[in-house]
Amino acid sequence: MVSLTVKDLKQVATINTMGARERFLKAYANIPLNFRSEAVAMLDGEPVSWQVAYIEISNNTPKGKKILKILEELKII
Repeated sequence: MVSLTVKDLKQVATINTMGARERFLKAYANIPLNFRSEAVAMLDGEPVSWQVAYIEISNNTPKGKKILKILEELKII
């Protein structure tokens, strides 16, 4: 039997209520600098790096919204 503390439950609740943008930003912050130039998704047949995704998502562009949707579908965030 697994026993969860109140702190554990609060952390799970926080993660479950985070939006896609917040989950992406948290994941991006934990990506090592040398991996941020690597492709994370394909958008309209073009590879999108973590860096490009960060710029688009941070600026709330239409491309950023598409990237978030792709990352959610791929369960990356």
